[in-house]
Amino acid sequence: MELKVNQDNCLGCGVCVVACPVNASISPEVAGGHGSKTTDIIMMVENGVIKLFSPDKCTKCGTCQLFCPTDAIWLE
Repeated sequence: MELKVNQDNCLGCGVCVVACPVNASISPEVAGGHGSKTTDIIMMVENGVIKLFSPDKCTKCGTCQLFCPTDAIWLE
């Protein structure tokens, strides 16, 4: 399985970034809704859309997909 993002559906709201337990463990400030200080996290908002930085760190838990209001991110 692989993490996919549909940029056309992405609102850039960042809910997936905050919801992701791996992101929060790598960069704790993310859990509080603040921008990450590192690009070692799986995904973050860049230029108004989600960009995948380290998808290899994804544990395939599906939390991001669960919280995305537009189904713009999913596991395939």
